Amino acid sequence: MKARDLSVLIAVILVVVMLVIPLPGWLLSVFILINIILALIVLLVSMNTQEPLQFSVFPTLLLLLTLFRLALNVSTTRSILSEADAGGVVDTFGSFVIGDNPLVGFVVFIILVIINFLVITKGSERVSEVAARFSLDAMPGKQMSIDADLNAGLISEQEAKERRKKVENEADFHGSMDGASKFVKGDAIAGIIILLINIIFGLIIGMVQMGFSFQEAIDTFMRLTVGDGLVSQIPALLISTATGIVVTRSSATGNNLGSDVSAQLFQYPKLLFIAAGTIFLLGLTPINFFLTTTIALILALGAYYMLQKQKEPEVKDEEVDDQTEGSAMKTQENVISLLSMDPIEFEFGYSLIPLVDAKQGGDLLDRVIMIRRQLAIELGIVIPVVRIRDNIQLSPNEYRLKIKGNEVASGEILLDHYLAMTPDMDNDLIDGIETTEPAFGLPAKWISEENKDDAELSGYTVVDPPSVVSTHITEVIKRHAHTLLGRQETKELVDHLKENYPILVEELTPDPLGIGDIQKVLAKLLRENVSVRNLPIIFETLADFSKLTNDPEILGEYVRQALSSQITKQYANADNSLKVVTVSGKVEKMIAESVQQTEHGNYLALEPDSQQAIVKSINEEVEKLTLQEENTVILCSPAIRMYLKQLLDRFLPQVVVLSYNELEPTVQVQSVGVVNVT
Repeated sequence: MKARDLSVLIAVILVVVMLVIPLPGWLLSVFILINIILALIVLLVSMNTQEPLQFSVFPTLLLLLTLFRLALNVSTTRSILSEADAGGVVDTFGSFVIGDNPLVGFVVFIILVIINFLVITKGSERVSEVAARFSLDAMPGKQMSIDADLNAGLISEQEAKERRKKVENEADFHGSMDGASKFVKGDAIAGIIILLINIIFGLIIGMVQMGFSFQEAIDTFMRLTVGDGLVSQIPALLISTATGIVVTRSSATGNNLGSDVSAQLFQYPKLLFIAAGTIFLLGLTPINFFLTTTIALILALGAYYMLQKQKEPEVKDEEVDDQTEGSAMKTQENVISLLSMDPIEFEFGYSLIPLVDAKQGGDLLDRVIMIRRQLAIELGIVIPVVRIRDNIQLSPNEYRLKIKGNEVASGEILLDHYLAMTPDMDNDLIDGIETTEPAFGLPAKWISEENKDDAELSGYTVVDPPSVVSTHITEVIKRHAHTLLGRQETKELVDHLKENYPILVEELTPDPLGIGDIQKVLAKLLRENVSVRNLPIIFETLADFSKLTNDPEILGEYVRQALSSQITKQYANADNSLKVVTVSGKVEKMIAESVQQTEHGNYLALEPDSQQAIVKSINEEVEKLTLQEENTVILCSPAIRMYLKQLLDRFLPQVVVLSYNELEPTVQVQSVGVVNVT
């Protein structure tokens, strides 16, 4: 344990001891001076913090200092009542304030206590309570603002995490301050009660037990009581003031209290001339003319100096800024920053600005937030921030989506129209602008708002422009999710899994599989639209089979079989049935015999004619099922599934290929076609 940590523990234990064990007068004087010094340091720190969170330990420190001060009160009270002595510091403070008139000194002390209790302490308590309430009420709005900035690309993921953490810490801090302010209030009340106890019981003990006369008892115990009260109330006053300063710092300006006060109080120098004139006119009354004139002259000179400072040429500042900017642009760091690339970019023409502008009713930023959350649940990965920006090089109604700098999708929308789609294009009764639905490539029409109700009554599916864009973004990100999962993103997933499954992660990484190997397996699953959210099962499977092989392709096949329940649920119908196209034994044998094994992995070396024959057969089955509005699922043996999918990826990437081991025994499989070659 560090010496600093040990010193705090010893100090807390010492405070508890002070409540029980009598202390000599010289030691009390030392502790009283330490108490005053600590209170002064706390006040100075609170004045120099730029924002409340920089002094986040203040609520706890406030409790410890209050306990220390109360322990001193108990010790000094014990010494005053038992020995009529509480050390040199208490006696000196009492003698200095009371002087020759105990009553006047006592009144001054009472006023000090009232100021501390009714003004500073009560005000700090109220401000703490309101700040805590407002901080909690504002949390949802602040979180939404952070999410909006994140999706707009104004801040990075790391900055968003830091801001969210700061919002949570602010709420915790103000809640703690609300409770800690009650300690200050209780301390002030305890000070008043201790004062009355010292005076009343001091007079009784002095006259009854110590044989003092009434005047001697008044002089002795009044002096010690007032002295004890002062050495207690002065630190309490400083701490209360520090509490008020901390909780009333409404915003972080990047400056301390002194800079903020001087900058904002004297930001209008001309007003000082008015104040100077008012003070000068007061000198015409019986008030001392020399005094008022001197003060007015000082104010006028100060105002003149500040006005001259504000009128300094701004050209020099602009030249300095230009030179600074020019030199900064030449630095290597700025060149390097140009190399960074956003994982996902959404660009749009100027006519589509209302989609994004919240002032014009645009909610695309909120939709992107929901898309990222939805895909995190569906795919099991964290989708990077979508950078949204306008691009004057695009057509007014055009938008495009880039992934890692490459354009992967584009489209055009009409904001004042609706997109209408019908399954029966032969019975097209609604007038509109012919187009294609961008997400799935279906024929559609842009219709005016007047035709919207008629289109819905005619069986059309009518979608508003923001929904068209958000659906397109969702589908494109799904198709390219495997390209968004790199080693860094995989490392974050592994670290998240390690929090709950440390043994499982330690068994798998870094040996026998590294982060790169795991990334390849996960990317393989995502490429075929298999969610990797169930990381525990995936890692369990990898841990079992990585001892046999480290080929990511083969490991991916084992993982797919382990996720059979998930895959079955993904493709089976509501009645737990699945229509599939099976692969004939002849085709399976042809593919199995064409697999070449090398030290760099296995691959399919099939004759071009055989490839074309297989693809043609599958394409015919796909066309049949498309007419029946059924999704195409090819079912084959586990040994060839991987190679058949590799073959189809070049010609029919949308076709799903499953193996028998990837389906649960309870699913009812219905064969609606066979892949065969002649």
